[in-house]
Amino acid sequence: MSEPVLEVRGVSKSFDGRPAVADLSFAVERGAICGFLGPNGAGKTTTLRMVLDIIQPDAGEIAVFGRPPGPAARERIGFLPEERGLYRKMTPESVIVYFGRLKGMKASAARARALELLKAYGLGDVASKKMKTLSKGMAQKVQILAAIVQEPELVILDEPFSGLDPVNQATLEDLVRKMRARGATVLFSTHVMEHAERLCERIVLLAEGRKVFDGRVADALARVPRRVFLETDAGVDLPGLVNITGAQIARENELEDEHGRRIVWRADLSDGADAQDLLRASLDAGVALRRFEPVRPHLHDAFVQMVGAAAHQPKREEAAA
Repeated sequence: MSEPVLEVRGVSKSFDGRPAVADLSFAVERGAICGFLGPNGAGKTTTLRMVLDIIQPDAGEIAVFGRPPGPAARERIGFLPEERGLYRKMTPESVIVYFGRLKGMKASAARARALELLKAYGLGDVASKKMKTLSKGMAQKVQILAAIVQEPELVILDEPFSGLDPVNQATLEDLVRKMRARGATVLFSTHVMEHAERLCERIVLLAEGRKVFDGRVADALARVPRRVFLETDAGVDLPGLVNITGAQIARENELEDEHGRRIVWRADLSDGADAQDLLRASLDAGVALRRFEPVRPHLHDAFVQMVGAAAHQPKREEAAA
């Protein structure tokens, strides 16, 4: 296995005595798209700022390209901050050229790259307009392009999808995939799970400054009970009629329309239970099913479950008291 592009080892950071990040460790392998997830206030932005050497950790170590973060790594990193900010009187072309020059590019190369990016992502017609005349979505695309103008080896995006409409969100997802295809490593923070589920093989999940999961998306999804929705006529006692190991059946709601009254049931299946076993047991019990719908778990479900579980765990300091 190659040396990780980024390593965070036992890092902690507090502000005014309040922990923002606590004993955090994770690594990002070269060429990966890694989702850095968590609810608002989980410590994602604080961690990214420490990785970029903007602020210093109180404890622990960070290595970027095998060395402590600092000026030597900056030209190899592209960063999109959560707080957007562009010079309103500059043009998109000049903004991207400016950031390219900051990253060590020659002026001619930065200008050629800026025009190439603007054209490729639907902004060629506004390359010479003032930033203040652009829509919010256009301005955000300019800032994203400025972050990758020098084709960085490591791209760090802090809430990149915030403020983008669905079309531009899809465009950004495509851009992230293209970064990986050319060999870049991408770490992006978000609290919107759909993007991470589509883009990432691996995620790191924070809650209240602590890591609660670090692994493959498939392993995160495996933590969520598989679920089946069933629908019967009113008066049917499904839990009383159907009893199989690993299936917990509960009444979800009751419906009524021109076809009469009926009950929707929810069955949560643990390891070892199979939806087909549930269907077979229902039919063997003589239950007339109006509906039988297995539901695939999503990363949002895993996120809610793991963050909720973390919120109910005592803090280490409290447990040690």
